[in-house]
Amino acid sequence: MDPFRLCLALGPVAVYLMLIGALNVAKRPFLVSGGRDTAALGLALSGFVIVGPIELFFPATAAVHFGPYVWLLLLALYGLCLGLIVLLLQPRLVIYNVSADQLRPILADVVDQLDAEARWAGETLLLPNLGLQLHLDTTASMRNVALVAINAHQSFDGWRRLEDTLAAALARAETGRNPRGASLLSAGTLIGLALVLAIARAPEAVAEALFEMLHL
Repeated sequence: MDPFRLCLALGPVAVYLMLIGALNVAKRPFLVSGGRDTAALGLALSGFVIVGPIELFFPATAAVHFGPYVWLLLLALYGLCLGLIVLLLQPRLVIYNVSADQLRPILADVVDQLDAEARWAGETLLLPNLGLQLHLDTTASMRNVALVAINAHQSFDGWRRLEDTLAAALARAETGRNPRGASLLSAGTLIGLALVLAIARAPEAVAEALFEMLHL
């Protein structure tokens, strides 16, 4: 693979690794909605999609009429597909840099504020007054926890209230740094430096590959 396509494929991945690494080496947990988390992952994989299926099935006939602007249409199509996936996903909240044991007391306090009739059943939580039924999905290796809706009959207003209240509670908590986050941060940095060196060594090849891809 030429340096330009290599940078296009791995550049977003490097940024994503550095972002996730930075979240995990912070002293406080970070909450993000499942939609934004999925959208960030989709953007990280966008380079592979461009140099893979999009370029493989590139509409050459459309490029004759629209020139390089056809790429705007293709990227818009990818964005729409990613947006559709985000909309079809079950409601979910992802908390980075926190273990299940650290999250449970914080979540218990939040639940008591929101719904006095809330009930636990193992890793499952039912909040009848908010219209929520969710499950704690733990990634122990990365010290991340996701609150995932169990069924499709959920109250989006309830999820919004839970997200806002839990985010405020987590902002006051301190969980310490996740050592594994440093490895992600280092990996992303090394990939980024390698891509910069690849561009610096062959700038003409990068420019040529860019013009070729844009059909200029």
